[in-house]
Amino acid sequence: MERLEHRVAIITGAGSGIGRASARSMAANGMSVVLVGRTAARIESAAEEIRETGGKATALAVDVAQENAFEMMRDRALDAFGRVDVVMNNAAAISTANPHEMPVEEWRRVMEINLFAAVRSNAVFVPHMLKQREGHLVFVASVDGLYGFGFDRLPYAASKAALVQMAEALAIYLRPRGIGVTCFCPGPVDSDIASLRKPFGGPHEIRGPGDFLEGIAAEVAGDAVVQAIRDDQLLLLTHPDPIRQLMVERASDFQAFNDRWIADPHVLFRPDGVED
Repeated sequence: MERLEHRVAIITGAGSGIGRASARSMAANGMSVVLVGRTAARIESAAEEIRETGGKATALAVDVAQENAFEMMRDRALDAFGRVDVVMNNAAAISTANPHEMPVEEWRRVMEINLFAAVRSNAVFVPHMLKQREGHLVFVASVDGLYGFGFDRLPYAASKAALVQMAEALAIYLRPRGIGVTCFCPGPVDSDIASLRKPFGGPHEIRGPGDFLEGIAAEVAGDAVVQAIRDDQLLLLTHPDPIRQLMVERASDFQAFNDRWIADPHVLFRPDGVED
C-alpha cells in the first residue's frame, strides 16, 4: 500500500505505547485514524493530540474482548471517514507467574484479548477488505512468539506465537487478493506494558528476551509500522539482525539452542556473532 494519504486505519490498544505512536505516525502520513481502547479519557487524549497537529482522528472506548467490539469499530470508521483500509490489532494483556501457578482462567483472559480478539477482527474486516479488493492487516505479536524464553508469561508468549502463525498463513491467502499482512514482533520498546502486568502465585523471575536487545522509543516502532504497511512487509522486527541470527541458530539445532537456556535459565545469552 504505497499511498497512505486519505486512507483510514483502525488501531486497537491506541491509548499508549506502540498503538498511540503508530496512530500519530499514520496521521502524520495523511491517514485518518480510529483510536480504540478501554479507557475513554486516554484514547480521547490521544485523538485530540492528533487533531491538534492537523490530523484526522476519532476515539472509540471499547474492550476488544466485547463480542461486538469490531463491528463497532467498523461502523465508527465508516461513519466518520467512509472507509477502512488498515486494521492494526495491537491490544494486549500480559500476566506473569511460575508456569504451574498460572490460573487457567488467566490463560482464557489473555487468549481472549491477545488472540481471539484478532480472530473476531478477521471475521469482520477480512470480508470487508476482500470486497473492496485492497487493505492491510497488522498483527502486533512479539519476540516472545519467536523463541521460548518467556516461561514466566506462558499465556502471553503462546498467544503471540499463535499470531505469528496466523499472520503468515493469512499472507499466503490474502496477498494474491490485494490485501497485505504485517506481523510485528517487537523486542523491548519504551511503553507502559509493564503497568498492565498481572502477577500470580509466589515470587517469580520476570524474563527478558536477551540483554543484547536495547530498548527503542515507541515513536521508532510506530514509524516502522507505517513503513511496513507501505512496503507490504510481512515480518517486522525492531531488532532485525540479532533476532534473525538467533532464529537461524534455533532452526539449525533446536536441541542445542534450548539446551543453552536449560543449562542456566537465569542467564540471557547472546546469539553467536553478536558482540558485547
